[in-house]
Amino acid sequence: MATQKTRPDALTLEVVDLIGTVVARYHEEFEEAAAEHALTGAQARLVSLLSLEPLPMRRLAEKLKCEPSNVTGIVDRLEARGLVERRPDPADRRVKLAACTAEGHRVARGLRDSLDFAREPLAGLSHEERLSLRALLLRMLEA
Repeated sequence: MATQKTRPDALTLEVVDLIGTVVARYHEEFEEAAAEHALTGAQARLVSLLSLEPLPMRRLAEKLKCEPSNVTGIVDRLEARGLVERRPDPADRRVKLAACTAEGHRVARGLRDSLDFAREPLAGLSHEERLSLRALLLRMLEA
């Protein structure tokens, strides 16, 4: 016998809608920041990821939730602009890593610095409120 799902209460629905609005506004601002650097959203996400650490192409595809062949094209275009480079993985020379160049790191910093939407409202919260929000978001992601 199938169990019937209970409908979420009004507060839960409101929180879900608010999270959706925050995510949509963040993506909108990220796309605008990408355009200021003459990048597509996917290119900007890739540069941002690679600014943290070099990654193999397959891992990039997983993080971007797309096919590895699509990542190859994005890396090709970013490489032509001097923002990323391919290098052998020191742990396995058969694997190629994509990595940010110095210019790629500069662009990634510029992208992060231009995302005022998230920073400005968070700055209005106390340190304790930001800690609580972080803890709640982490709990949601672990569920």
